[in-house]
Formats: sequence, C-alpha cells, structure tokens
Amino acid sequence: MTLIVHHLGVSQSDRVVWLCEELGIEYELRKYRRSPFLAPPEYNALHPLGAAPVIEDGRFKLAESGACVEYIAQTYGKGQFIIAPGHKDYADYLYWFHFANASFQSALMRDLAIRAVGGADNATGQGSAILTRFAEKFSAMLTFIDDRLAKVPWLAGEQFTAADIMLVCCLTTMRCFAPLDLGGYDNMLAYLARVSARDGYRQAKQKGDPELDIALLAGAAPPPWPQNQSAPPPTRE
Repeated sequence: MTLIVHHLGVSQSDRVVWLCEELGIEYELRKYRRSPFLAPPEYNALHPLGAAPVIEDGRFKLAESGACVEYIAQTYGKGQFIIAPGHKDYADYLYWFHFANASFQSALMRDLAIRAVGGADNATGQGSAILTRFAEKFSAMLTFIDDRLAKVPWLAGEQFTAADIMLVCCLTTMRCFAPLDLGGYDNMLAYLARVSARDGYRQAKQKGDPELDIALLAGAAPPPWPQNQSAPPPTRE
C-alpha cells in the first residue's frame, strides 16, 4: 500500500511532506485548500477532530504531526533523522522534538488567540497581568531557542533531525497566522537560512505549498498570507 499524506495548505502538515521529501520515499500527496481559512469539510471528515496532518498507511489513519513524523521516520526511514537511546545527543533530540508542539507551538497559538480577541490592550486587572506574563514567557522561549542555536547548527546538536522538522514549521509556516517578527534573533535566522538551503525543504514547499515564498518564510518579518488560500485569519487582516 502507498503511504498517503493529506496536506492542508499552510498548516503543520508541511512537517510530514518535508520529512517524506528528506527521506526520498514514495508517497501520495493529497492537497486541500483552506475554506476560507479553516480546513474544508472534506478535510475535517478525515479525522473526528478535523486535525492536520492526517496520513493513511494501509488500513489505518494517523493524526498528530509528531506521531506522523515519528511513524514515518521509523517505518519508512528506518530511524533516519531520529537519534536513538544511548547516543550522546539523545536527550537533546528528545527534548527539542517535544518542545516544538508541547511548549512553543501552544504558546504561539495562544498568542494568536489573544490577538484575535483584541490583545492585551483590551484586558484589565488580573487579565492584563496574565497576558503580560504570557508575553514574557513567549519572549523567553524565543531567546531560549536563539541561545541554543548559537551553540549548535541543529537543535539536537551537529546533525539535522526530526526535531528540526518539528520546530521549523512554527518559525515559518505558522507565522502566516501569528505575525511573529524574528528581527534580533540572528542565530534563529541563520538556522532558517540553513533549512532553506536543504533540497528536501525546497522540494516539500514546491509540492505542498508552492505559493509560499521560502525567502519570506525564513526572513525576519512575518510572511504574508498566501492569496490562493482565500481569506486570511483575523489576526492578519
């Protein structure tokens, strides 16, 4: 059976497309356009939670980008781009792989939600203090990532891994939603330049999201919302 990747445009499912291209495996790519900026009904029908990404392999479907990335890397890549227990970089790999979704992307989406309802300017009292704390925490995360990349070329250390595939989406594609400016984070920008030079990344973008300009995704300013995906999210209007 052929591995099927259901890719929702401008979404974290680009992690799966990228991994498949890095591995050079055969897969069927099915693309879905947002309607207007959320997933269309036919994509929502793939999974009870309407989650992206979704992959199919034989008789089963799998969601959650981390699960999809790990499944494909282990099953089709035979462990390529994964660091195994016992390796000196295993703990770093494990941490950064899970940091991407568990800490950073959740903080990024929280920032997006705050912007969508008017941001901290509309909050008072305890609500204002909480939002201030959220902002401080998010800023600390950005500095934390930048400091890490001052020491090593890739998140887990000297080698490119699935941990990079997990985090890069947050620093590129997801900024189409949450207008995060990376100006001043020089190590992060140099890291994204290294990512942009990878053939697998460029091929994945060409196949999955050709309307997204890689140079803009990897730049300091938030990348624009692609016109072919219909209406932009409220945070970008």
